[in-house]
Formats: sequence, C-alpha cells, structure tokens
Amino acid sequence: MFKKSLTTLALSLVLSVYAQSSMAAPVKNIVLVHGAFVDGSGWDPVARILNKAGYKVSIVQEPQTSLADDVAATRRVLALQSGKSLLVGHSYAGMIISDAGNDPSVSGLVYIAAFQPKQGESLLSLAKKYPPAAQSITETPDHFLYIKPENFHADFAADLPVKETNLLAQSQLMPAVAAFAAPAGVPAWKTKPSWAVVATQDRAINPELERFMAKRAHSTVTELKGNHAIYASQPEKIAAVIEKAAQSLSQ
Repeated sequence: MFKKSLTTLALSLVLSVYAQSSMAAPVKNIVLVHGAFVDGSGWDPVARILNKAGYKVSIVQEPQTSLADDVAATRRVLALQSGKSLLVGHSYAGMIISDAGNDPSVSGLVYIAAFQPKQGESLLSLAKKYPPAAQSITETPDHFLYIKPENFHADFAADLPVKETNLLAQSQLMPAVAAFAAPAGVPAWKTKPSWAVVATQDRAINPELERFMAKRAHSTVTELKGNHAIYASQPEKIAAVIEKAAQSLSQ
C-alpha cells in the first residue's frame, strides 16, 4: 500500500512538472495578417522589430477573394510553424484571425484597429452598428471594392507621408464584396486570450466600434492616438503590444 502511494505520488509530481513546463513554453511564432486594400508589406517595420527581439515572424498574403479563402491562407501559414503561435490581425484581418485562431497551435490573438466579430456577424453588419467617418469605399461592376485614390490618405493612413500613401492608393488590393458580407463562425476570442489596439483617430473603423468589440471580447485594450494604418505609422508601439502579449502567454 505504501509502495503504491509512493508510485502514485511520483507519477503526480512528474505530470505536474510536465504540465508546468508545457505552460511555460515561450510563444516565439508571430503570424501577422494584413487588412483589406493593402498587402503584407506594410507589416515590415513591425516584423523587423519583432525579428530583432528574437521572434519568428511570418506574414500572410491572403487573396481576399472570400473570407473562407483568407482563413485557409492563414491556416496554411500556421501549419508551417513549429510550436505555439500568436496571431495578429489588422482591420478586416480581425475577421480572419477570429476564425483561423481556433487552430490548436494558436495561443492568443491581437487585434490592431480590427474587427472582432461574434458568430453570425459580418464586417458589413458590424460597420452598420457604428458607421465610420470615411465613406470612400467604392464597388466595381464585378463586385470588388477599392478606396477612392483621392481619399486614401485621409481615410486610411493620414499619419503616413503622402508620397507613401499615393503608392498605396495606386496599388490597392481589392477585396471581394463577398468577403465583407460573409458571416463569422465561432470566434477564437471566446476561448483564447486576446489583446486589442484602438486607434482613436480611425476613420475606416469607428473607434467606438473598436471599443465595443474589444470590451465584448474581454480583450486587454491599448488606446493609441492615430489613424487606421497605425501598425505602419507607429510600429514601435504596435510591436510592444504584440511582444507583451507573447510574453504574457509564455508565463
């Protein structure tokens, strides 16, 4: 009986040590997902900072042909990682990471001026709750979307140099209307920790909507004074939020 108790105690100790070591495993993979109208190159300043800090950074280049296609593209990149990942999304990419974040390899989510849907909500339905200041998104005859070039600087990236935003306006990645209209599934923030950055001068997503969604998701919130493309205009502050989230998940 005594020998059996010792065996049971030893087994319990081994399992406890294993569980603690697993929980303490650091999150070193950061997967960044860009929003609509731009590609992943805008993440470059943030990626450089995180790479220098020792993180393995991957940037998803989603097609934006449909929400399902974009989630699949993100899961494809997640599958390439070794170990746990922190998933980060800007703007429309909040819709993407809320779904892709259900992957078992994802430890947490960071929303940068992004949509945080609950099940059944679409980007369009959320935007109607708190309409944005910008009204410059236009639909093509074949049902894709773009921002009027003359409004791109003011409505999307007022904090960046005009020369830079002119190039972004000329090279827009056009999302399908269907991607914005697609309803969300069960969001990962229901079961995983999340962080959110509210851009207080955002014209593309109403800051009040960002606050509402973050509060509903019980996200840890950071408010930063800046426009929608805050990840590009304030990369040091955005990288700091991401790194703090990764460190929190590694404790």
